Amino acid sequence: MCGIVGYLGEKDTKGILLAGLKELEYRGYDSAGIAVLQDHDFQSYKAIGKLVNLEEKTKEFVTDSFAAGIGHTRWATHGKPTELNAHPHLGESSYVVHNGIIENYAELKKELVAEGVTFLSQTDTEVIVHQFEKNLKSAASAFEAFTKTVSQLEGAYAILLVTKSEDKTIFFAKQGSPMLVGINAENEKYFASSDTPLIGQCTDVNYFEDGDYGYVTKDEIAIFDATGTKKEPIFQKLSTNKLSAQKDGYRFFMEKEIYEQSTVISDTLLGRLTETEVVFDELDTNLFENINEIKLCACGTSYHSALTASYMFERHSHIKTSVEVASELRYRDPILTPDTLFVVISQSGETADTLETLKMAKKAGLKTLVICNVDNSSMVRLADASILTRAGVEKGVASTKAFATQVTIFWMLSLYLAQKRETLAADEITKQIQLLREVPASVQVSDTLHERVKRLSKRYLHGHGFFFIGRDVFFPLALEGALKLKEISYLHAEGYPSGEMKHGPIALADPELFTIALLPQHLLYEKSKSNVEELSARDATVCAISPLVFDKADDYIPTQNHADYMLEFFEMMVVVQLLSLEISVRLGNDVDMPRNLAKSVTVE
Repeated sequence: MCGIVGYLGEKDTKGILLAGLKELEYRGYDSAGIAVLQDHDFQSYKAIGKLVNLEEKTKEFVTDSFAAGIGHTRWATHGKPTELNAHPHLGESSYVVHNGIIENYAELKKELVAEGVTFLSQTDTEVIVHQFEKNLKSAASAFEAFTKTVSQLEGAYAILLVTKSEDKTIFFAKQGSPMLVGINAENEKYFASSDTPLIGQCTDVNYFEDGDYGYVTKDEIAIFDATGTKKEPIFQKLSTNKLSAQKDGYRFFMEKEIYEQSTVISDTLLGRLTETEVVFDELDTNLFENINEIKLCACGTSYHSALTASYMFERHSHIKTSVEVASELRYRDPILTPDTLFVVISQSGETADTLETLKMAKKAGLKTLVICNVDNSSMVRLADASILTRAGVEKGVASTKAFATQVTIFWMLSLYLAQKRETLAADEITKQIQLLREVPASVQVSDTLHERVKRLSKRYLHGHGFFFIGRDVFFPLALEGALKLKEISYLHAEGYPSGEMKHGPIALADPELFTIALLPQHLLYEKSKSNVEELSARDATVCAISPLVFDKADDYIPTQNHADYMLEFFEMMVVVQLLSLEISVRLGNDVDMPRNLAKSVTVE
């Protein structure tokens, strides 16, 4: 996910910006750049690939007097990873860096182009600097122009902007994307999108709240809230541990990524929902023409998201859907017909088995689509179309937020196709869109929930195995819950459809068999409950995850009362992730780097 740094002071501005960007490498990026305003003159450098390329470009550049500098590492969302699309973006006399997504960039860009503005990049970010310079022509000051610009933006952003008319000032704004400012005894000002770049440079930091905007100079930090009221910064002592800072105070990256799911799902939704429609600007309108079947292909966690998608495509879009394990499909002689849309799913876009099936589909002449988290990856380059999940870098080997964003994309895509095929009434699509907007709230982790799961976990450290069971979309979620537990705890776990237990697996039922039962209120509750009762009658130990109390459960993890089973799905997803995490922690395992596993599987 993109990273921001900024510096205002008299030291080696170039060196400070490059060092700060290096501390953000763990977030992942595909290009980087800096802009320095010194003595009323700008110097800007950009490079694709790793920071060493930017360092090479700037080796002759010297900063030896007071300067305002901004820097950025970019994880592509709008536009390919190219130098033109890399930040900072230039206006006539200003530069900007930005994390997040400007939801109304298309309409702003259309107005600016009509007024004669030339755009150099494909990004949403570039509209910020051009809109600022448009406002600057009629404003009494640069700050007035910046304030007006921020009020015209919709979406999520952390913004730093510098302009020649006030060359000893950095303007900032924060909405939905993290950013902080740091100070030290030498009265320097530092900006970053996380603590890490500021460690060793600053002693105290102020974390901006949503709606904050303002400016810094050598002698002032001016912060205004969303109502335009000036407020005082609230400084806190800065951590001195870089690894801890990367984890934002969490014990493990996996734990951090579970907690991040609310934010990244919000990013996934941004710009893709109106009040009545799902919009995918990245898809050609003819992608689904003459398509009578969808074939989904993936491995591991992505396979589970594909299974979930199959229920939604058939239910919402009324289109035949099949799901394939990539490592099996590539060695079969599958029947691939031209009326099939072939969809591959991968966090990295490099998964070897899945990539090979994509090549098979291309060779057979099928239309292809990839659901992926990494722009410019092998699959994104090869497929006819791509949808980026915007999950940001996932460092924990056991995938969490990648799964959450994949399922979110598939929910939206099933509605998008339903619109085209007219298989859902307009009021039902509007209802589903409102439910989608509620997903970020449904995955927020409360202290009460996490503490309950943590305390329960000590009862599940032995036994001869786990069954995770569920019906409908909760069956793929059961598979995913079992996979998470296997990956990081090394305990045997299996996912099963609830109704299948009596067809063999129930033979294993005894007190040492732990059953994690997913019991949503709004989808086949009574059917699922009777299946769990069959296990309980045979003395299996049952942990029920449900908004409804189940009196035959040995343990019970209550979930919120939601309006729809899909919101229950996302909350239960968080519960099984946390349960796996806490069991693994109690067993003393390395949660982020489980044995025998790699993050991106690029071999057979």
